[in-house]
Amino acid sequence: MGLMTSKKQKKLPPSNGMAFYIVGTRRLENELMASYLERQTGDPCFVLEHINHIPKNNPKNNARQRLVFWDCYKKDLKSLLTELRTYNIHKQSENHIVLFNVPTDLAFEKKFVLEGIYGFFYANDPLDVFLKGVKTVIDGRLWLSRDMMTKCIFEGTGKDKSSKSITEKLTQRQIQILALIAVGATNDDISEKLCISPHTVKNHLYSIFKKIDVPNRVQAALWAAGNL
Repeated sequence: MGLMTSKKQKKLPPSNGMAFYIVGTRRLENELMASYLERQTGDPCFVLEHINHIPKNNPKNNARQRLVFWDCYKKDLKSLLTELRTYNIHKQSENHIVLFNVPTDLAFEKKFVLEGIYGFFYANDPLDVFLKGVKTVIDGRLWLSRDMMTKCIFEGTGKDKSSKSITEKLTQRQIQILALIAVGATNDDISEKLCISPHTVKNHLYSIFKKIDVPNRVQAALWAAGNL
């Protein structure tokens, strides 16, 4: 993925204190990508060789959220999926993971989505698409094609045996938010519709994800489609 930019290239808006991590073994390319993201956002970006090297508490930055870019270049994607599942056991909820340098013929994206991946940047994506995707994830949304979102939602529906008891734990406001997520509403959409601040929306989402035991919006939408 090339990161050459021109004078006309727009900068990303401030990410409100998000920290970035780039994970992969290609040190030179990833250092360049880190430098570019830091210039674009003003936020720190760290380069690590392995996903498990991300610290639980970073003394240099107390960001509530972290955006992790995981390099798929020449990766065995089945092994990557296994590694992701192992990582998810101990993953902090504020770590949002996206994959980059993803091959265009990836046949099981849905499996990655259901494991909590927030988006895909393909090996042939141009810079403007990359920037748009990064902004989308920073804004709390998933960077997925409409076809992929639809496939995940409609193939994952179905009542869970414990759904009634889980639903009883949700507040009326949380049920409203889940219903909006199920139809593709963004954080800003929810904020405007329910007349609450974006920060309050984020707090509700963290609580909802914990109560229904899901890692991201896609699984929350799946759960809502099958259980509300």
